[in-house]
Amino acid sequence: MAIEIAQSPSVGVSKIAVSATHGEDSPYFAGWKAYDENPYDESSNPSGVIQMGLAENQVSFDLVEEYLEKHSEASNWGSSKRFRENALFQDYHGLLSFRKAMASFMEQIRGGRAKFDPERIVLTAGATAANELLTFILADPGDALLVPTPYYPGFDRDLRWRTGVNIVPIHCDSSNNFQITPQALEAAYSEAEAKNMKVRGVLITNPSNPLGATIQRVVLQQILDFVTKKNIHLVSDEIYSGSAFSSSKFISIAEILEDRKYRDSERVHIVYSLSKDLGLPGFRVGTIYSYNDKVVTTARRMSSFTLISSQSQHLLASMLSNKEFTEKYIKTNRERLRKRYDMIIEGLKSTGIECLKGNAGLFCWMNLSPFLDTPTREGELALWNSMVHEVKLNISPGSSCHCSEPGWFRVCFANMSEQTLEVAMKRIHDFMEQRERSS
Repeated sequence: MAIEIAQSPSVGVSKIAVSATHGEDSPYFAGWKAYDENPYDESSNPSGVIQMGLAENQVSFDLVEEYLEKHSEASNWGSSKRFRENALFQDYHGLLSFRKAMASFMEQIRGGRAKFDPERIVLTAGATAANELLTFILADPGDALLVPTPYYPGFDRDLRWRTGVNIVPIHCDSSNNFQITPQALEAAYSEAEAKNMKVRGVLITNPSNPLGATIQRVVLQQILDFVTKKNIHLVSDEIYSGSAFSSSKFISIAEILEDRKYRDSERVHIVYSLSKDLGLPGFRVGTIYSYNDKVVTTARRMSSFTLISSQSQHLLASMLSNKEFTEKYIKTNRERLRKRYDMIIEGLKSTGIECLKGNAGLFCWMNLSPFLDTPTREGELALWNSMVHEVKLNISPGSSCHCSEPGWFRVCFANMSEQTLEVAMKRIHDFMEQRERSS
């Protein structure tokens, strides 16, 4: 039984504690709440809400389970001496064996076209911690980061809440498939200056969340030219790099730097994680890879607030050092994600719904703008409300991603079985048919 305690309003808390910049009042989080209160289950609750707002990769989890069954030594210590070594290990650098394995895995994902030095890898408890930590290092309270729209709704929390840093949107639109342009970069920079904000950097996600598409090489070159001209930083969040449907589809900012012989590389920082590509969000494993010595040193000091357990490092060092496993996993995972993507795109197309052409990630960017009663944010949220409470699908409205065009929605497809995805597709099909009949 819970202990009830009378709360006195006279006892105050900090400004951060009561700040609205966490963003939890967003429809993005409201949809999660609707799912938590009535979760779909094929047997026990077939009319419940299907979670399509969670970018989680479960399509290849069987490969991880298979590896652990065949290599039990990865998850146990083998001797009391080895257990003692790991139990007492608390170096902020992390296990060298794990940093080497992580660097190698990042190279594999990029088809060997980029190299990573284990000494520049800083370990953090997930990409959320990595992005916040970098924001603390690169910017002061009141400064600004420029972020292309639409962007991951959690950035409002990760980049702003505790740091006091502002996000100024780089407005992108469907006229060029939401690609970032030099004009949009300049407009965002000017907007920040007009608000007396000092711009400290640009943060991009590549592949993009929520677009499910990679950034073209020429666009990456333009972004790097822009941050160099303005003498600011570039953070490239590449947590979906291994979820591109083929290695050649994804170009890392690391490849652009290698092409330029690492000129101006000291302003570039890469964020990576095993939460998406390897489907291990519960392990809380993230990394910062920076080409700036001061950032590496400071990030390592600050990582004491966000360490990864030595047990997790030990297990993952063993797993990622096994080239037979990693090669099979990367190849199979890409094939399965592509199949799942094709399945949802074709299912939506048969219902008369189009999506942005994607080539990566765990989601698609669905266009429901033709079906809005009014082409406004209010019209979008009215349709989203019907989707969540009538159709019983938790999808993320574009407005929660700061999309400037009403009617776009992010739909996740990799966190469920194919059977559940088929149920979701049928619900959408029935909903659209009903709307057509009543119109």
